[in-house]
Amino acid sequence: MYEIRYRNLIFTQKLLFLFFFSEQNGDLFVYIIGLRMHKYKHKHTKYKNLRVMGGPYIYPTSVETARAIISRIIQIMEEEPDKIFNVAFSGGDTPALMFDLWANEYTDKTPWERLKIWWAEERCVPPEHSDSNYRLMRMLLLDTITISQEHIYRIKGEEKPAREALRYSELVRKHVPEKDNCPIFDMILLGMSKEGDTSSIFSGQEQLLSSTQIYEVCQSPYDGQTRISLTGHPMTKARHVMFLITGKAKANIVRKILTSGDTSPAAYIYHHANNAEIFLDAGAASQLKQQ
Repeated sequence: MYEIRYRNLIFTQKLLFLFFFSEQNGDLFVYIIGLRMHKYKHKHTKYKNLRVMGGPYIYPTSVETARAIISRIIQIMEEEPDKIFNVAFSGGDTPALMFDLWANEYTDKTPWERLKIWWAEERCVPPEHSDSNYRLMRMLLLDTITISQEHIYRIKGEEKPAREALRYSELVRKHVPEKDNCPIFDMILLGMSKEGDTSSIFSGQEQLLSSTQIYEVCQSPYDGQTRISLTGHPMTKARHVMFLITGKAKANIVRKILTSGDTSPAAYIYHHANNAEIFLDAGAASQLKQQ
């Protein structure tokens, strides 16, 4: 357990928070990422280049959790103001709230001209189908903002799955920088089911985590629906992987991710990613031991 005290402020967590320290005019400024960015002033010794990555970041409600991850995305983009960011989004119910909040509260704060939008997964349905991840994001967010259509790269769920997985993989290779023959997304946003599945990689399909392909065809064991998913290797190699997990039904799996081994696809990605952060609401964090 780690505990930091600054003027009666105590931050305690089994895993490390992310801290930034800087000195201005003899004062030490401590920046703590977990809630929104807060700044606390304290006289102390000078620290340089101290950066600790971690989590989980826990918020009282799903709304506050979604706001926090949006703010984190914008913060990362602001740190490199001349860079174009390749960001892959997952589907499902959880990001719907995030998309809606983004459209209504963060449109003017987001540098859309520097954002290229990809998908980490898609259901093999036409783009107007109610199951389409593209349709969900388009209706809640993309139709409300000003962004070049050339920066939106959808998976064509209406095409033959194997052919489309190959086409989309080649599109990623063409536009996303590579290292060691692997595309390096700047950010990948993931959700998680109550079983620990993520990005349409389900338990029992662990071969997708070690696949040499970029995207592969898979099937949901629950309804047999065919899907196309980003595989484990490019997920773990991304510059930033962020999980958005809400709801008490997922609390047991969240606890296992943070206290056990690779017990699920989501756990594998979280444990093996170069830089993973996990954003939770109180329900999802309800089984974490309080210190």
